[in-house]
Amino acid sequence: MTNIEYLTSYVNHFVESIKQAGVQDIVMCPGSRSTPLAYAFAKSDAFQFYRQIDERSAGYFALGIAKAKKTPVVLLCTSGTAAANFFPAIVEAYYARVPLLVVTADRPHELREVGAPQAIDQLHLYGKHVKWTVDFPLPEKEDGNLAFIERHIQRAVSTSKAFPMGPVHINVPFREPLLLDMEQTLPPINIQIPEIGKLVPSEEFLVWYKGLLQDEVKGVLIVGDSLQTTEGFWEFAKTVQWPVLVDPLSNLRTSVPADCMDLCIDQYDAILKNDAFQKVAAPNVVIRFGAQPVSKPLMLYLKACKPAVCMVVDESPLFRDSLHIATHHVQVEAESLWVKLVERSSSSFTDSWSKANEIATNYVNSYIQHETDEGALAGVLFDTLPNNSYLFASSSMPIRDLDTFFNKTTKDIKLYANRGTNGIDGVVSSALGAQVALNRRGYLLIGDLAFLHDVNGLIVSRFHAFDMTIIVMNNDGGGIFSYLPQSTETKYFEHLFGTPTGLAFSSIAAMYNAQYNAVHTKEDFKKTLAEEKSKDIRIIEVFTNRQVNTEAHRKLWAAISKELDSVWKV
Repeated sequence: MTNIEYLTSYVNHFVESIKQAGVQDIVMCPGSRSTPLAYAFAKSDAFQFYRQIDERSAGYFALGIAKAKKTPVVLLCTSGTAAANFFPAIVEAYYARVPLLVVTADRPHELREVGAPQAIDQLHLYGKHVKWTVDFPLPEKEDGNLAFIERHIQRAVSTSKAFPMGPVHINVPFREPLLLDMEQTLPPINIQIPEIGKLVPSEEFLVWYKGLLQDEVKGVLIVGDSLQTTEGFWEFAKTVQWPVLVDPLSNLRTSVPADCMDLCIDQYDAILKNDAFQKVAAPNVVIRFGAQPVSKPLMLYLKACKPAVCMVVDESPLFRDSLHIATHHVQVEAESLWVKLVERSSSSFTDSWSKANEIATNYVNSYIQHETDEGALAGVLFDTLPNNSYLFASSSMPIRDLDTFFNKTTKDIKLYANRGTNGIDGVVSSALGAQVALNRRGYLLIGDLAFLHDVNGLIVSRFHAFDMTIIVMNNDGGGIFSYLPQSTETKYFEHLFGTPTGLAFSSIAAMYNAQYNAVHTKEDFKKTLAEEKSKDIRIIEVFTNRQVNTEAHRKLWAAISKELDSVWKV
């Protein structure tokens, strides 16, 4: 066999192994050293193949696909700093538990650390932010190479999918020449991916657990992000009859059964700012499924009341208890604890939560109707989202407005955000990745600074079709900082934290051939949302005022708290 034949056989085995492992999506960035794998993936009709020029954006695009599908996605690049630009998305994937197969092409061993161009130390490049890393052998005449590829691809895919899911890194060195024999066919191979078993509780634990649920009246269920499934949850909750504090990213605020609406508590962030209600609402038992919710008042409340039993249910042995209040860490799949119980009636404890939630909801709905700040505008967006759509929320203010102003609904709407590390980088790309994965009409709610962080993410729209509306809340700076203590230092605040840029985005829209609308009033915003899109990407830039936003939000919380005081304060 010639060198080209060895190389072709090598990369064909690599690609076929990925295919047989069930991976369907490939995100590739162009570059010379990754040529053999790029051609091998491209000529296969087994994959959905995506191109993105910017590696940083590509990483987040792949993350968006993997987040939505909950299956591994291949992320491929050339050698050198191209691989380093994947790092932010890999960190997010690691902490958000999103499966990625990061494949970096590399220089051969003799060109490492000798001053060769585009050669950096790629071994363990991502450190502890990947679950596993492996350096593949060179494509040359070696009897064990093909078996090595098959088994290590098998291990990589299994590792990325095992709890907690996450990224793995495969480093593949190539010598020149890098071209393939494009006509070579591959003999059949058979890759057996190990079955990942289910984590289930012991019978002894289930007896205690069922007794706890059946006997305790003052209990609270909390549901956060990153559950593998929510199917069957509301049937379980109906039998328990505890209030269910539902983080928007749990996707349990949507498609809520009509007979579970009273149990679904979506205004906990607002009502737990009130001291009087906190005393009425103090639980003896808290059970949390999934990640820690977005709401800071909820976290502060739990830390203050310290329930006798605080159970964190997690598929992973890694403790997600930043408050240090968990009394039980139960490593099982969440749905294994959605057990059948003898159904009972609602208690006065649950009724109090429902009543407070209704009070807050009425104020929020009135606020959306009458106010004109970012929160009210976000509420208008949420109310108009069509059935079978999806929304991606940026970090900073959008995710908090989602928590406050997205009311529970029977509509089928999927909600996503990057909350592994809560960064504002890569949000545009993640949203676009989720859109193509879900094949639903997509909406992105994002601030001006976060949009600027990932304008390059729009490059992918030049290569692939999308159905995405991007709402940019342009308050000319970092809106979240106005709510934090540093805002009281007025002399330096704007320069260091507000960071106004004075930029608008009509030119960005024109550059990417996106539909563009500038909006200055609530009425114009409603009208614009009601209009049909004419292009794949629509950018709606909504101009707002940071100071007005802050004052209006605080006014809302104060009004809700005053009403709660009138009901519960002694």
